[in-house]
Amino acid sequence: MGHLGALLFLLGGLGALANICEITEVDSTLVERLGQRLLPWMDRLSQEQLNPSIYVGLRLSSLQAGAKEAHYLHSLKLSYQQSLLRPASNKDDNDSEAKPSMGQLALYLLALRANCEFIGGRKGDRLVSQLKRFLEDEKRAIGHNHQGHPRTSYYQYSLGILALCVHQKRVHDSVVGKLLYAVEHKPHLLQDHVSVDTMAMAGMAFSCLELSNLNPKQRNRINLALKRVQEKILKAQTPEGYFGNVYSTPLALQLLMGSLRPSVELGTACLKAKAALQASLQHKTFQNPLMISQLLPVLNQKSYVDLISPDCQAPRALLEPALETPPQAKVPKFIDVLLKVSGISPSYRHSVSVPAGSSLEDILKNAQEHGRFRVTHLVSAQHRLAFRRMRLFSIKRSWSDPCDEGVTWPSLLQSVVGQWPSSCFSP
Repeated sequence: MGHLGALLFLLGGLGALANICEITEVDSTLVERLGQRLLPWMDRLSQEQLNPSIYVGLRLSSLQAGAKEAHYLHSLKLSYQQSLLRPASNKDDNDSEAKPSMGQLALYLLALRANCEFIGGRKGDRLVSQLKRFLEDEKRAIGHNHQGHPRTSYYQYSLGILALCVHQKRVHDSVVGKLLYAVEHKPHLLQDHVSVDTMAMAGMAFSCLELSNLNPKQRNRINLALKRVQEKILKAQTPEGYFGNVYSTPLALQLLMGSLRPSVELGTACLKAKAALQASLQHKTFQNPLMISQLLPVLNQKSYVDLISPDCQAPRALLEPALETPPQAKVPKFIDVLLKVSGISPSYRHSVSVPAGSSLEDILKNAQEHGRFRVTHLVSAQHRLAFRRMRLFSIKRSWSDPCDEGVTWPSLLQSVVGQWPSSCFSP
């Protein structure tokens, strides 16, 4: 019997394996070290580096950052309200590029609920209206016959519905219907680990709608879609225990932990996933702050759906900065990255040299400066399809482990207009 099998035997040896999904009794030292990796990111308060996901992850965890946490939320509020509510300027081409994406706005709404706030007032209503307009635009892009695609992704579409739902803001049945149809009829939503993230986010949106009953006419379809999502994610479990891969597992577990559809298969799958995550924590697999922020709630048996009614009085252990020896200064290294964009005429192909640790946004800006590449094309309506088909290939390494941490299409689609931590493109 292998190590994983032995662990499952011990966990279930006193009786039948649980038929619900629980991730409990994870080594507190490992959890603390995970949280400590977020602390340096909370000192980065520029508009480009602020990340609502970090705040949400901490608030749903068993850890807290004390006064730094409150200061971070204050910085989020100032930045998002100023950038998203200021009038557009035709004179400043960078004005629109500096604004957070709608996916980031959705995360910002989650951050407010994580602090037990309901969005409201004139400014809050304007932000809600922006997010609803985004969903309506995406709905039109999908089309009446469902043959189109969102201009961003179904991940961001689902995230937007979830963010509005936890604030008790109803979206039209037709908006929910597009996501339901995608789960019911588009098998490509779950072909690999990338789509596990999308399916999990869609499932959490459905879970919130089911619990809140905001779209009662869609209730039966929502119930069936949730069952379908759970089945698909369980089928995506690897022999090692991950759902898709290690980095898509946290969101999958967030969905499964809140499942109202218990089964022995569900309980067994979650025990395997817990054992796999324990091993990954011991090997310090999670370094990307976005991935850490999605995992921390899981280790506290929480999910984004819990933001319907968050417990802001729950005790949380205070994080202290890790005592580490400062690393020796390294000579900057450069790598060559080949950027290809298909779906436009003529197609784009250009190699750029960038410092190791560059983000995707850095690479695109470099290409814009030296290779006749227009980043604005990627966020314009007429080039959305080309952006979805974009692929990046590093000459010195592929997208495989460990560089695939956080490199999902949802995060890729957000990266040009948001921020993507520099966990990849290292020599």
